[in-house]
Amino acid sequence: MSTIRAIVTDIEGTTSSISFVKDVLFPYARERLPAFVVTHSDKPEVQHWLHEAAREAGLVSASEQEIIDLLIGWIDTDRKSTALKALQGMIWQDGYRDSDFRAHVYADAARCLRRWSAAGLPLYVYSSGSVPAQKLLFAHTEQGDLSSVFSGYFDTETGAKRESASYSRIARAIDLPADRILFLSDIVEELDAARTAGLRTVLVARSGDGCPAGAGHPCVIDFDAIDLDSL
Repeated sequence: MSTIRAIVTDIEGTTSSISFVKDVLFPYARERLPAFVVTHSDKPEVQHWLHEAAREAGLVSASEQEIIDLLIGWIDTDRKSTALKALQGMIWQDGYRDSDFRAHVYADAARCLRRWSAAGLPLYVYSSGSVPAQKLLFAHTEQGDLSSVFSGYFDTETGAKRESASYSRIARAIDLPADRILFLSDIVEELDAARTAGLRTVLVARSGDGCPAGAGHPCVIDFDAIDLDSL
């Protein structure tokens, strides 16, 4: 019988293709961000994240255009900024609502997530994308609405994904011993941090090249290959 009592999964490269994020979501937000800031900057939540972006950049005062240019630059460099991710999530909400796109989720991931949830295993997401953006993604996938399978979501407000303290916080929030939690990701450095915090780990290698040598973690090429009883 498996000793795993909860699973935490990454999104990009793990449940979903990197290309969906890079080629669909990022360009969509980049194109619409200037108009979004101009038309929504009076809203308290938007104001908060614009101020957080300025603070993160060390700007004591900045014009609206300077903030827009800053955020566009961060999109282009894929900066892991909590403020940027929150603002992107607000823009993507319009895209999902208007059916401009549906989120990509691998069929094997959707199948296993549904099976694990039906078996009573709590599932969580930990991604650099904001929690609202995560919820939107899984509610509007090509595999249907997957939002009901998840018990909770974590983003970089919990901490950076390559820092072990972030995973310790997640374990405390889930209220389980760390060694009863499985973390799934395509990034070895994230798995290293999770393992340092005591979590079980599995590398999901979807590149088509198979599992890399010397990764240091159990490795699978898709979710169907994950054997919880062997971990």
